Amino acid sequence: MARTQYAHVDSPVGQLLLTADEFGALTSLSVPGQKGGRSVRPDWRHAPDLFRDAERQLAAYFAGELKEFQLELRAVGTEFREKVWAALDSVPYGATTTYGEVAARIGASRAAVRAIGGAVGANPLLIVRPCHRVIGADGSLTGYAGGLERKQRLLTLEGWTSG
Repeated sequence: MARTQYAHVDSPVGQLLLTADEFGALTSLSVPGQKGGRSVRPDWRHAPDLFRDAERQLAAYFAGELKEFQLELRAVGTEFREKVWAALDSVPYGATTTYGEVAARIGASRAAVRAIGGAVGANPLLIVRPCHRVIGADGSLTGYAGGLERKQRLLTLEGWTSG
């Protein structure tokens, strides 16, 4: 059975927990107190060297020097969730989108907005897969598994202003 690799990385939004598969592809990025976030398990292998590139890119992002991550990601979900997550990858730095716009991008009906919200909330790769860029149709900040304060901080870092 494949063994999960992990490392902790300090950041302005708290200590991040990164996990990767046996090939080094990033499988999750969790923040402290995250709804549905991961916790280190005894059978995981601490492998900080495996995450040096991710750590450098995250530091550059938080310094305002990196707008697009170049990391191998391997999150596993249902076909629907994976479509939603791929749509998140296309939302550029400094921009936002709505749940309805994500539904349109993947060819889902407006009635699927709740399901879109569930898929966005289940994104295991916070920050690097920018679910924080999804806002309410009225421009309000809506749910974020890492907490609305972190969502606000990430959007502000990217130059977003409400209203």
